[in-house]
Amino acid sequence: MIRVDAEKCSGCRECEKNCPLGAVRVVGKKAVAGAGCSACQACLKVCRTGALTLGEPVPGSVTCTFCGVRCEIPPGLTGACKRFTNTGGDLVRNRPLQIPEPLPPDMERAVLSRPLITAVGAGASYPDCHPAPYIVQDRVGDFDVVTVVTEAPISYSSMIVKIDTNLHIGDEGSLVKRDGKAVGMVTAEQYGSHVLLLGGVNRVKGPHGLTVVRTMVELGNREPVRLKIDGGSVLDLQVGRPPVVNGSLDEKMRVGCGGACCGLFAGLLAGVVDEAIILDHHITGLLTRHPAGAELLPYSGVEPVGRPATPGRYFFDHGSGWGGTNIEDPRQAIKSVDMNYARPGMKILVAETTWRNVALFVVNADGEPVRAPLPEEVEELRRMLASNCEEARVSAVYYAGVGGSARAGVTVNPIELTRAVHRGDAVLSIAGAPAYVMPGGGITFLADVEQMVEKPFTYTTSPAVVAPVEYTILRHKYAGIGGHISSIRPLSEVIREGRFQWYPRR
Repeated sequence: MIRVDAEKCSGCRECEKNCPLGAVRVVGKKAVAGAGCSACQACLKVCRTGALTLGEPVPGSVTCTFCGVRCEIPPGLTGACKRFTNTGGDLVRNRPLQIPEPLPPDMERAVLSRPLITAVGAGASYPDCHPAPYIVQDRVGDFDVVTVVTEAPISYSSMIVKIDTNLHIGDEGSLVKRDGKAVGMVTAEQYGSHVLLLGGVNRVKGPHGLTVVRTMVELGNREPVRLKIDGGSVLDLQVGRPPVVNGSLDEKMRVGCGGACCGLFAGLLAGVVDEAIILDHHITGLLTRHPAGAELLPYSGVEPVGRPATPGRYFFDHGSGWGGTNIEDPRQAIKSVDMNYARPGMKILVAETTWRNVALFVVNADGEPVRAPLPEEVEELRRMLASNCEEARVSAVYYAGVGGSARAGVTVNPIELTRAVHRGDAVLSIAGAPAYVMPGGGITFLADVEQMVEKPFTYTTSPAVVAPVEYTILRHKYAGIGGHISSIRPLSEVIREGRFQWYPRR
């Protein structure tokens, strides 16, 4: 239950706005905690005056251990996530398990999952009102399948580039530049990776459009590209290979955030040290405060310098130091050692989540951590944990929209093609790679460039990315959307022409 110091409360309502259970209300310009409070501490995180503190739980409350928040759930109520209800002292999941209904195999979807041919090498018909350069048909199982292909100049072109690195490359929102010209921006980081969003029609049509499309094409063709983040790193990127950050090859991706490392390896760490701080620029872990470590070891009295989040998890600032934090010397990670809990000779391990860099400290009689050589058992554990890290690499997804005039080469009813794609009657692929079509209007898709035919992209100086676009559909459904039936050719006829090359299916 949350306690309120009325003298400190300013009535700002931040606690009320952020309480996930609606248990905190502001009455008469003062916060009041109601009976539904599960002590999730959301209000403590946003209180600017320090008016809120954690009090005793409501009698009959049950501590939820299904995540690190550890709500104290009162009888008959739920915790902050609303998943579990305290029913007679037991936490019961309040939604039944969801199991998909059994369905027969969808053979139509199976035969449409691969195009008969790709658009790579197909060329284009221009203007767009002419039928696409290749509209081919073949018998696949019990179905007459048609694939329509064209290499379409697309101005609405973007590329999402994922960079596996624990190094801080730049702040979210920073411009990404090539040869001093803005080609994109840094967007939200993901688990152990940084993500760039390149291109987009506004950059493509801008003063540096040629540099923008050339950059996307070269990355999409898995060629090396050098980029510079404003206020951040120089990146040498090539899809399918490890990134080079500021001239250093970064070959290993972290096994998990610092908190996850405490959960994954608590048993192993507890066997060789008394405490571990696993540094990470997102979530740093403290072993004996983490629920997994707390089951094995007593609290050590060690406090890291980061900002506490939930038990055993801390937020550190980004930087060029250990684990992508601002900690340049591992000793800086240890804020204090409380000798009411600690003891002389206690061992503290400070490590990165890639386990490349680790340091061992031994607490002396004055409570000061002193750096010590790594014993063989700690080094052996470090090697084992490092072996759990994945190979770091650069990957890219082509992200674009083809809802415009290029549809005319497929059908005389362009809206029907869009509807067929969203219904799943027509399956879109890009250079042979399956595309995820986003819901909503138009045909906006994402496709993994590593699943495409080798070197699928070119560009025009309009400027635009030339992308190989394929629609695969059953013949009778193609006729139903107004397709160019008279332009269909048998696949065998196209093969007899001899102007083709087999490519390996991925």
